[in-house]
Amino acid sequence: MTAPASLLIVDDDEVFRERLAQALRQRGQDVVTAADGDEAIRAAEKGRLQAAVVDLRMPGMTGTELLPKLLRLHPKLRVVVLTGYGSIASAVEAMRLGAHNYVSKPADADDVLAAVMGDPRVVETASEPAPSPTLARAEWEHIQRILGDTGGNVSETARRLGITRRTLQLKLKKYPPRV
Repeated sequence: MTAPASLLIVDDDEVFRERLAQALRQRGQDVVTAADGDEAIRAAEKGRLQAAVVDLRMPGMTGTELLPKLLRLHPKLRVVVLTGYGSIASAVEAMRLGAHNYVSKPADADDVLAAVMGDPRVVETASEPAPSPTLARAEWEHIQRILGDTGGNVSETARRLGITRRTLQLKLKKYPPRV
């Protein structure tokens, strides 16, 4: 007899991970949690997974490094990338690697569950066009795209951007600006 399909939550923020897991369990989901990529792979090897919610930035293995490994273990796995550092470049990269959806924090359990299930209400179209990003937001997204293009190499990213490595490091320490 096989174990029931589970939803795997991978996030290094213990409080967020456990609150999300509890909220999803209250909504009838069988939830397994992992604090990092290695723990997630062990959980994926043990059980039958239907879906995974993976944090993009974690110490050690990042969400984009974990995503293909999970899909090799479970090719039909529905993966939703969840991050507090959302950018267009990271969303495109996650989708290219096989993610089914991308949700920015803060997100509640209903948003996450809708993204996992492929519910179109997550991508509701607004009656008004989306506001243009601020200059600070556009700069942050550009830095993230270049950083992704260089494989996370800060020195090469700084060189391509024409700024010092120290300036880039200071910009990377900041939270992403609001839209």
